[in-house]
This record gives sequence, structure tokens and C-alpha cells, in this order.
Amino acid sequence: MRPYLSVVIPAFNEEINLKRGVLDSVYEYLKNKNFSWEVIVLDDGSSDGTISYVEKFTKSHKNFFLRREPHRGKGGTIMAGVEAAGGEYILFTDMDQSTPMDQFDKFLPKLEKGYDVAIGSRTGRPGQPLIRKIMAYGFVILRTLILRLPYKDTQCGFKVFSSQAAKDIFKRMQIYRMNSVSKMGSVTAGFDLEVLYIARKLGLKVAEVPVEWYEYGQRKEVNPIMDSIEGLRGLLMVRINAIKGKYKV
Repeated sequence: MRPYLSVVIPAFNEEINLKRGVLDSVYEYLKNKNFSWEVIVLDDGSSDGTISYVEKFTKSHKNFFLRREPHRGKGGTIMAGVEAAGGEYILFTDMDQSTPMDQFDKFLPKLEKGYDVAIGSRTGRPGQPLIRKIMAYGFVILRTLILRLPYKDTQCGFKVFSSQAAKDIFKRMQIYRMNSVSKMGSVTAGFDLEVLYIARKLGLKVAEVPVEWYEYGQRKEVNPIMDSIEGLRGLLMVRINAIKGKYKV
């Protein structure tokens, strides 16, 4: 039977977060829900104890699955998870659970109203370093000017798609593909931008939903200078592809 919800969680060297009990919190939320579900953890070529920890967890928790993937970064890993997901709706969420799994309750009314995509929108961002807040503010200005995306927060790692919307969006991706290769584990801001830009081009109904968000220490993948450059690069590549007509429907 097809599950109602597939939860896709990319993982790259997440042993610290796993030992903090993040998968337990996902399970505790889902186990008593009145809808069917599956959780797919996709290892992105980790070099620490991530795989062994998740393998042990899946053996003792029903409907949790591990897929081992080559290292290609968050975008390609999420796309592999979307392809593997069998749910009517597909949610991707960060392993550190900065946006807790229980925030999905806020998405359900939007899905019931027929929205194709629902994205988390963080407010306040308690505990986030000042440099990250400055980066986020600058990025909002640039993406509004260059891509005309009307969302307050495009980068929150908590997004849900109907199965059909996910297929329609991800098959049109140009910059971030499932077989793309990454030399590091950085989060590529352009991935979320490309996803949402395509969603708008397709005329899909997108809801932006306020969610809770917590900073669990300085993230290992954050490099203010390199991440800013990478974010700008992704933004410009989406715009160039749009000008070339690569996102035409």
C-alpha cells in the first residue's frame, strides 16, 4: 500500500546528530499519526559512523530505510530520495532537525486545501550567528531582484511536495541533477532556488508556512565567504538558464 508521507533525510557525516537522538524524535512524531509513512535516510558518502548507526536504527524501527549513495552533495542526494520515495507527499528535512518533525502538523491544512508545495519559513532564527543572519538578509535582496521569487525564506530545509509536483519539478532541474558530483558536503543554496523557480514556472500552488527553527551550534558546513559565493553562483545560473529558456513548460 502506498504511504501517505515519505520523509527524505540526506545524511553526510551526521554521527554527532544521530547520537543526539534526531531519528528517535522523527520516529516519536510519526509512530502515532493516523496516516501511513516511510522514512528514507540517504547517506551521501559519509566517512564517519553514520552508516553503521542508521543501519542499526532501521533494524529496530519499522518503516525506516537506509540508502547508500555516492557523495554528490545535498541536492543530488535529495533527488535520489525523491526518486525512491513512494508516498503521496514527499517531505525533505535536515538530519539535525533544526526544524522539528512535528512542524509537519502545520503543513497538513495546506495539503488538504490542494497546495502542491509547502515550504517552511523561519522567523527569528534563535541562536544563529550574526554573520549567518547578515548573509541571509543579503541573499533575500539578491534573489528578489534577480529571480523575483516572492518568498521570505527559500532556504529552510523543510519542504513538502505532492508526488506529482516533485516529479514535474525535479525532471526539469538543470544545475542540480541526481548524478551530479560534489567534492564537499556544503549546502548549495542554488538547489532550493532552482526548485522553487521551476515550481513557479509550472504554476504550482506554493504555500509558505511559518515554522520553528533552532540553531544547534555552528554548523560544520558553513563557510561564510565560500557559501556566499556559491549562493550567488547558483542564483545567477538559475537566471541564465531561465533566459536561455531551459525551464519552459
